[in-house]
Amino acid sequence: MKYVDEFRDPARVRRVLDALWRETTRPWTVMEICGGQTHTIARFGIEDLVPPALTLVHGPGCPVCVTPLETIEAACRIAALPGVILCAFGDMLRVPGLDGDLLAARARGADVRVVTSPVDAVRLAAATPDREVVFYGVGFETTAPATATAALLARRLGLRNFSLLVAHVRVPPAMEMLLADPENRVQAFLAAGHVCTVEGLRDYPALAARFRVPIVVTGFEPLDLLLGLLAAVRQLSAGRHVVENPYDRVVAPDGNPTARAAVDAVYEVADRPWRGLGVVPRGGLALRSAYADLDARRRFPVDVGAVAEPAACRAADVLRGLIKPVACPEFGRACTPDHPLGAPMVSTEGACAAWFQHRRHREAPR
Repeated sequence: MKYVDEFRDPARVRRVLDALWRETTRPWTVMEICGGQTHTIARFGIEDLVPPALTLVHGPGCPVCVTPLETIEAACRIAALPGVILCAFGDMLRVPGLDGDLLAARARGADVRVVTSPVDAVRLAAATPDREVVFYGVGFETTAPATATAALLARRLGLRNFSLLVAHVRVPPAMEMLLADPENRVQAFLAAGHVCTVEGLRDYPALAARFRVPIVVTGFEPLDLLLGLLAAVRQLSAGRHVVENPYDRVVAPDGNPTARAAVDAVYEVADRPWRGLGVVPRGGLALRSAYADLDARRRFPVDVGAVAEPAACRAADVLRGLIKPVACPEFGRACTPDHPLGAPMVSTEGACAAWFQHRRHREAPR
């Protein structure tokens, strides 16, 4: 398959690995920011192939994982209200709240439905005018255009029974917070290719210059990631810190202007709490005042109160790149995909889920 097979070609992978081993002459720590990248690294054993001096750190690039427990609990409580249909992507249904997850809420009688697009929720609202339809919008800049499109469509159709529970977050501010953390050990980033597909590269040059870190945009195939690591190591060795885009077959410098225009029309940048990081300044999106009537938190003001993370779960340290998943005492014991303590063990992009699926029987890497 074009753009897949050639990026898994063993001969090409070996050539890049040989170059990476030659040019990694001192210890470096590189963080891949996206959960999709983490799963590729775990699935193909890339951590076992790179030079011992090169440490790969998994970042908070899983939108399900960084959604705060308070928001998850709010979704469960809104779903339980009479007359409400709560729509969500499938990966949100098993993320635990205070009293179970959305699947448990559905088992107790809540009308929770899986959709593949926010527009499906708009269509459902149009077809069921006697019910309130809420779409639970979670994701990075990648999925924000779809929920913005749903808001624009609902407004155009004049729907009064459709709303959004918004939990969209922005990646560059979280990278900035990680770099400013006194415990930070990241020296270069592999930026999330799908985020850059929408947003382009505009936020990264200032970040690279301020913190003197190379930022390399990559895709999600093994060769993509190895080429990104090679570019990062070459920059680190040369003392350079610029933005590179080896993923230019997908990512244009200005991203997708049409998608960005939809997001800008519906949302404004806002401070947003991230699980594991706390409140990230300018780290998320909120509905503009012109779309405030679509805000499910205003329409259904459920009182969640103060929410504490499970004491046994070290998801916060995993999301900050401070520990590997296996360093959590509950990994693979009290915390498994069937009985998760935290979101990183549930999500298809979570680092804990990646390790459980692909690496739990291997010795923990250096």
